[in-house]
Amino acid sequence: MISLHFDRPSAARLNILALGAHCDDIEIGCGGTLLKLIDQGQVGHITWVVFASNETRKQEATSSAAQFLEGISSKTIHVFDYRDAFLSFSAMEIKERFESIKTSINPDIIFTHYRDDRHQDHRLISDLTWNTFRDHFILEYEIPKYDGDLGIPQCFSHLSPDQVHRKIDFLMQNFASQQNKHWFDRETFLALLRIRGLESAADSKYAEAFHSRKWVL
Repeated sequence: MISLHFDRPSAARLNILALGAHCDDIEIGCGGTLLKLIDQGQVGHITWVVFASNETRKQEATSSAAQFLEGISSKTIHVFDYRDAFLSFSAMEIKERFESIKTSINPDIIFTHYRDDRHQDHRLISDLTWNTFRDHFILEYEIPKYDGDLGIPQCFSHLSPDQVHRKIDFLMQNFASQQNKHWFDRETFLALLRIRGLESAADSKYAEAFHSRKWVL
């Protein structure tokens, strides 16, 4: 297995863009990897963008983003108020949001949704990511759900037990509105991290997984 390293001088730390259709998507999909990169001192700036929310969920998302990014002094957090499950009906306006984001940053890594995710909001955000950012390193994260659409990822980020438990703790602490969902619990999140750790032979036992479609060697 080949390891990809982001070793850079301190003056050239990573500029990261994290995109999520809903208020907990970034945390579920790549929260552990973000914590890992922050722990390693590799992050210069993070732009964190959530598209669908309401008043309650916006408060949760803002609180969660602040907790995940506590160690980062340079960060931008956007939580928009598009309607959950109806993003496709606002696609033109959301595309304009993407174009506006593109003019303000040039990210080294973009985290976004899996292209073949069965949730219509997730697919739209993934499609617009690829449509907007044509010359960037894009990692598509996964969200476990009833649809059973996880796929077979090619890229793995090994996480320490501390990073795993911080990720899950932050999710459970910040998203009270979701804890009535049958899938939103510690066992779900830990099970997927353990399976991806098994698949990538992680010494720590745990990993997040990503779909990576284009590389230049």
